[in-house]
Formats: sequence, structure tokens, C-alpha cells
Amino acid sequence: MRVQIHPSWEKVLQTEFESSYFQDLITFVKSEYKKSSCFPPGSQIFNAFNSCPLEQTKVVILGQDPYHGPGQAHGLCFSVPEGIEPPPSLRNIFKEIETDLRYSPPRNGNLYRWAAQGVFLLNATLTVRAHQAGSHQKKGWETFTNRVIQLLSKEKENLVFMLWGGYAKQKIKLIDPQKHLILTSGHPSPLSANRGFWFGNRHFSKCNTYLKTKNKTPIDWGEAS
Repeated sequence: MRVQIHPSWEKVLQTEFESSYFQDLITFVKSEYKKSSCFPPGSQIFNAFNSCPLEQTKVVILGQDPYHGPGQAHGLCFSVPEGIEPPPSLRNIFKEIETDLRYSPPRNGNLYRWAAQGVFLLNATLTVRAHQAGSHQKKGWETFTNRVIQLLSKEKENLVFMLWGGYAKQKIKLIDPQKHLILTSGHPSPLSANRGFWFGNRHFSKCNTYLKTKNKTPIDWGEAS
């Protein structure tokens, strides 16, 4: 499995790709995909990077694991391809957008339309075995994605980081709060959202207000135009 990644990312991450931990990770992932059903498809593992080049990145949303059901994961956190029913967390994200910005609910759960505007949809772990959440954690992906977050914090200015849930909030230590806006809240999963830790965070309007103050084009969080 050859790493397929946008040139803008490939250039700055070349040292990571050449490191021993990443080579061990690739060996593990190749073995897993060969002997088990894994997600996302191999060609889409780095879809977040290919969909949102480094120089275009304005917003970072961090997920934990890819969806582990058939046809769901396609390399963008929280996103599912068109034709796949949006999972509960994504439906709650759409509900918050609808309340926050008065947008109509999207017709599908494919968030590529966000990525194309500069929203980097990164999972901390980029692969997973079918029906086994967390099965590829602690194999090296977290080391890699932590470096990606650190690189974004260091090389970019005035990004918006959206950290939802306890796991994502642990990444705060990787981000320079003097250079970037960090928005935190509970996770959009039903367990968290229904306990009052998600709805009402208004992250989407706060993000756009910040981007405008930095002379950046705000994100259209609704349907593709």
C-alpha cells in the first residue's frame, strides 16, 4: 500500500514517512488490510489530506476513529459517502448547525464540501478493523496525527481548532493558543449531546466570526452551492 497524499502535505511530512515508527505502522496496516476487512478503503486512508491541502486549511475538526461499519468511512472524520445514512453523531452536528446558523439540514452526510473550503477533517487514527472500534489505536497513527497537529499549529496562523469530547480535548497541549482559536465542547454523540454537553456550543458561528476578523472567507456549513 503506497501512501497517496497531496503534495503540499507530502513535502512537510516526509520526515514522518521515513521514520521507523511510520514504517512499522505501514507494515501493520498492510497486514491488517490483507487478513481482515478494514476501513476506509486503502485509497481513501489519506482522504483528509488530499481533500484539504495544507495551504488551504483554515479549520481543523478532530475525530478519534473511522466509522467501522461497511461503506461508512471514507477518510474524513464524522463524514459518510452520499447514499449512506448519517450516523447519530453527524446528525447531531447537523442539528447544531441548523440551530446555530438557521441552515436547513443537509441532504447527505458527505462533508467533502467542507474540506473543499479548508476544513481539515482529521481522525486521530486513520484506519480501523470492521466492527471493532479502536482496533488500530496505539499502533503509530496517534504519533503521526499528533505531529500533524503540531505542524499545523507551528506553520499556520489563525486556524480554528474544534475539539469535541474528552479525547479531542487532550490535543490542546499540541496547539498554540496565542496563534489560533481553540473551541471545545462535549462530543456530538447521543450520550454526550443528550446530557447537555453538545447542543448550544455555537461553534460554527463562532468559527465564522473569527475567520472574518482575520480577513478569511467564512465556511458555508450548509449544502454545497
